Amino acid sequence: MLFQVEMTVRLPVDMDPAKATQLKQTEKEMAQRLQHEGIWRHLWRMAGHYANVSIFDVRDNAQLHDILSQLPLFPYMQIEVTALCRHPSSIHEDDR
Repeated sequence: MLFQVEMTVRLPVDMDPAKATQLKQTEKEMAQRLQHEGIWRHLWRMAGHYANVSIFDVRDNAQLHDILSQLPLFPYMQIEVTALCRHPSSIHEDDR
């Protein structure tokens, strides 16, 4: 199943800079691993915001929830999820 996920990160202004740097590095490593596995299909930064729009290809909404809740920055995120399905006018055979 495909899901569009919008993530906005709001780190506390008084967070220790070393902790913030470590969280961001761990998040990057996890995001890149999930991309290599084909789960995190697309990742775009939203210009002018500490936010992204992503496409996840997962088994079901429970798997998506498990992945998102394991992200190191999850406690500092506002997340919006939209389920996607193939459009009948798409020219692609496999829009997964």
